[in-house]
Amino acid sequence: MNVAVIAHAGKSLGGGLDELRRVLAREGVETPDWREVPKSRKAPKQLRKAVEAGADLVFVWGGDGMVQRCVDTLADTGARVTLAVIPAGTANLFASSLSIPQDIAAAVRIGLSGTRRRFDLGKVAGEHFAVMAGAGFDAAMIDDADRGMKSRAGKLAYFGTAVRHVGDDPVQATVTLDGTQWFSGPATCVLLGNIGTIAGGIEAFDDASPFDGRLEVGVSTAQGALQWARTLGRMAFGRTDDSPFVQVGSARKVKVRFASPVLLELDGGARTPVRKLKAKAVRAAVTIAVP
Repeated sequence: MNVAVIAHAGKSLGGGLDELRRVLAREGVETPDWREVPKSRKAPKQLRKAVEAGADLVFVWGGDGMVQRCVDTLADTGARVTLAVIPAGTANLFASSLSIPQDIAAAVRIGLSGTRRRFDLGKVAGEHFAVMAGAGFDAAMIDDADRGMKSRAGKLAYFGTAVRHVGDDPVQATVTLDGTQWFSGPATCVLLGNIGTIAGGIEAFDDASPFDGRLEVGVSTAQGALQWARTLGRMAFGRTDDSPFVQVGSARKVKVRFASPVLLELDGGARTPVRKLKAKAVRAAVTIAVP
């Protein structure tokens, strides 16, 4: 194998990147194509260079943002390259859903000798995502956490910013699934899921699968602390679609229109506000090394 490493230099796990070098060397990978970036948005350029240089296995060191940037790049290029995740981020939702541990040696072994599987991705606003995209409450919560709190408090930052946004006003939204209007009304959050698990191991979408060629779609109408607490409690201890404040569906193609601009997020990374979205499931878009 021709092995490359794309590493977010600001992320840490175990003994850090020095330990990753040592583990790879013990496994016989002494001179990988090593590329570090200061921000996840710098990863696509380095990944394309690694692929052009002949890499067929790429270790991605970082969190969900790094994974998203890398799967988006591979899906766009169509390169038949295997991605292996070293979960060195804050939430690591994608790695957790695949049972990839936060252990450098174990994650490296999965990358070198684990099973190769082709995963579906979602695509919205021109970008692919591996886990989930959202507009409204969750995007505002993530954006706030990224403004300094996450670097200081880690996962706890999301709880702090969630409390700050539970009182946000709803926005009139219309959601169309595979050409049929499915929802119209005030919404505080619209989620598109490729994989169902969110922070804390909570199943936002109980039936989500990255192998069925479909996206799960959820609309929340919850307002205020009490309704959001009931919604999250139902997600944690029952089925999300049992909540009176959530409507859940599934589709290959999704269109969303908002009455006013709403902040968008992809796999935990905030994007610019949008008034309309077009999303779709992309079948077997990327190869991932799994246990």
